[in-house]
Formats: sequence, structure tokens, C-alpha cells
Amino acid sequence: MRIYLSILISTFLLSCKGQNNPSLKVNKDDNTLLWQVTGNGLKSPSYLYGTFHLMCKNDILISEQLKLALKQSNTIYLELDMDDPATLMGGLLLMNMTDGKKLKDLYTEEEYVRVENFFQDSLRTPISFMQSMKPLFLMSLLYPKMMPCKNISGVEEAIMKLAKENKKEVKGLETMAFQASVFDSIPYKEQAKELLNSIDSMEYNKNELYAMMNAYKNQRLDELEKSLKKSELTSGDNESILITKRNRNWVQQLNAIMKKESVFVAVGAGHLPGGEGVINLLIKEGYTVKPLYNK
Repeated sequence: MRIYLSILISTFLLSCKGQNNPSLKVNKDDNTLLWQVTGNGLKSPSYLYGTFHLMCKNDILISEQLKLALKQSNTIYLELDMDDPATLMGGLLLMNMTDGKKLKDLYTEEEYVRVENFFQDSLRTPISFMQSMKPLFLMSLLYPKMMPCKNISGVEEAIMKLAKENKKEVKGLETMAFQASVFDSIPYKEQAKELLNSIDSMEYNKNELYAMMNAYKNQRLDELEKSLKKSELTSGDNESILITKRNRNWVQQLNAIMKKESVFVAVGAGHLPGGEGVINLLIKEGYTVKPLYNK
């Protein structure tokens, strides 16, 4: 953790940083993943960037403006601190259902056979080894199967690599324990239904994923928002659990964080647009949020 000699010195350094950094080019419209946050008493700009958790590695764009924004920031914030080994360990410990339920308990015999056959035939993974896992965690195993490429990565990995190159500290807005509790807010029976629906509709879901990936590559947050609203998992009550409440929590954290230092915040792009998206919530708090050129 970065240690400052005093609040006075840290304020002075941030002020100098804001004065010396070159300004970044503003985008002509809102079709971008990179945003600048200023105003509302901030001494230096912070930056907001929309990520996509699973991409073909060759499709990941790291623009010169993104590099500059990250370089000008003091600390990098992701949804989770992926640099912390405890995050991975916590994920392994928290992926199981908390009430002693088994996957078999959530399905009829015929439904369970469909799930079992899919994991065995398509994923070459015996479902018997994962009886206690939360169905939403199991759903994550389906996405690599839908991808149109073999070389798969996440935008967060590219951000972390860039952070290390620039010797920036990486922190998380959430803990793995909190994310696990978010999953627990959705009844396991409902999660199991979503898992089965995904298995039964692999081709449809693949097309939906491609549409979301194309919207992301074209930096069309409006199209990405439409795709998310069509998904049962991220609409209705689940939208409040998985997206809205988390957005509000992040913005409250950022209110305090951005007043102390300039930060580069990288979260899933689906969290940025909309009335309850991070961009609009920051504007409601009194900040100026500008789209930046990102090509």
C-alpha cells in the first residue's frame, strides 16, 4: 500500500500531477469504453473503463489513450483485486452452495440427466465432481465453449499487465466473499433453471454472446445495455441484485476514493450505461463525466 508522509504532501503531489499531465482527447460521441471523471471538488481527473470478462485475445484493444489514462492514475481499481492470491483461494472456498444442497436436489431426474450428459459429452467433465457448486459458477464453464476462438483472455488481464508495467497498485471494489453473497441472493433453484436453459439453448446463447462481443468491440454501450436487458439472468429482480445495487455501492466508494487520489476504474462495460449505470450515477453525484477517444 502506498504510504504518504502527510495529507499535505499527498495533496500537493496530486495537484502537481493534475497540472503536468497532458490532456486526453474527448470523443465526438458516447461510443467509447473510456471516460474521464472531473469536477465536484476533485483535484485531478479519474478514469472509468468498461471491460469484458471473456474475449478472444486478438480482439482486446488497448489504445494509446487508455495507456495514458492509466499512467496518469495513482491506483487501479477492478471489481476484484485479481492480483491478490487470496481472491483466487476465496473463490474456490465460496463457490459451493451454503445450505448443503446438491445439484441433483434442484432438478427432476430427467432434467438432471440433461445437465449430466451435457457436461460429460460437451465439456468432458463429470458433473458428479461438482455436485455442491452453485449453478451460476457452473454456468461460467459454458462460456469458453461458446467462444469463436481458442486463445481466450479477459480485458482485466490486459489491464493488470499494463498496471504492472507502470508499477501501479491494483485494488478491488469488492471481495470474493461479497460476490459469492451476491450469487447467494439468487435462489439456487432459479440458478439451476438458468443453467438448464443455457444448456438447452446453447446456439441461441452463442448468438447472444456474439452480439454482446460485437457491441463491445464497437464500443456501443447502448447496444450492450439492450443485450443485457434481454437476458433473464440480468433483467427483472436479478438486474437489481447483479447490477444496480453494485453500481450504487461502487459510486459511493468512488466518492471517497477519488477525492484522495486519481484512480483508473475498470469494471464490466454492462455496468456503465443506463439510468442506474455508473456513468449516470456519477453525474447525479455532481461529477462531469466525458467520453474519451479510445481507438
